[in-house]
Amino acid sequence: MGSLLYLCYLDESGTGQVLNPAVPDSVPVMAIGGFTVPESQVKALAWDFIALKKRFRPELRKLPTLSQVVHHEIKGETIRKSFRRTGRNQRRMAHGLLDHLLNILEQRDCTVMARIWVKQDGAVNDDAAMYASAVTALCANFEHYLAERSSSGIAVLDSRNPSDNIGNVHCVTTRKFGKGGDRMPHLPESPVFGHSNTHLGLQIADLIVSAILAPAAAVTYAGDLTGNVHCHPGFNEVRDRHCPRLGKLQHRYQSPTGKWTGGIVVSDARGHRSAGKLFTPAVAATPLGLPSQKSADDLATAAAFPRSTTPAP
Repeated sequence: MGSLLYLCYLDESGTGQVLNPAVPDSVPVMAIGGFTVPESQVKALAWDFIALKKRFRPELRKLPTLSQVVHHEIKGETIRKSFRRTGRNQRRMAHGLLDHLLNILEQRDCTVMARIWVKQDGAVNDDAAMYASAVTALCANFEHYLAERSSSGIAVLDSRNPSDNIGNVHCVTTRKFGKGGDRMPHLPESPVFGHSNTHLGLQIADLIVSAILAPAAAVTYAGDLTGNVHCHPGFNEVRDRHCPRLGKLQHRYQSPTGKWTGGIVVSDARGHRSAGKLFTPAVAATPLGLPSQKSADDLATAAAFPRSTTPAP
């Protein structure tokens, strides 16, 4: 059954700010996600990641203390920029880092999950509601994963600011401690907050979300935005090379109504397309065999967008 305790690390990329097609750096997607890891694998995962950081940032090998190595972050945003550069070596190094990161996740019995919002042009979005809805949905996904293993778990969110932090977990707190009973009994506490420069798990979550999922989602679901830096053609390779592996790391399950949910869920307000678009490379002839995600509302209410029609698998 595995470990009795699991950790879940979550980070975000993008905001609910209005998408303006005329502005080249207007952000078309907001993604919140991360990964789970058994407590028994946490230390090995940490040392694997430290070794990876030193491999791709040789200057870190000269730092005198471990805390300095931990404190130095390889940000997902930095890796994402590498895919937009013309230098082949920079792109190759960035892909290599992500390849090795996914190796670590696979070897350490990790699962991935995310909630991705694809914004409509000019639509006013409720950023706080989007984030809180995503956190609730991801914790529900984590709860199901834990229940299957008769285990418990703690979710760790990247700290934003005190006022945002309160709103982001309040809905989970009410689900746990409300009069109707505990709806997440395998999470002994509401999500807690950490700082990415002191938590290696949050640094990994940042790379998953900011370096893979956000650029892959932007070019897949908002590729019609001409001249937008977040929809750079180089991100197609990010999707085709790395997302199929993330797809295999999802925890997917059937809801009581029989619908498949969990894992990486997309609310596509532009074209109402499914998350399956992320996981099958454009050149692939055979599907991965993952259950199709038939509705963006399976895992969480689309708080900021009108309810969409059921997208095609």
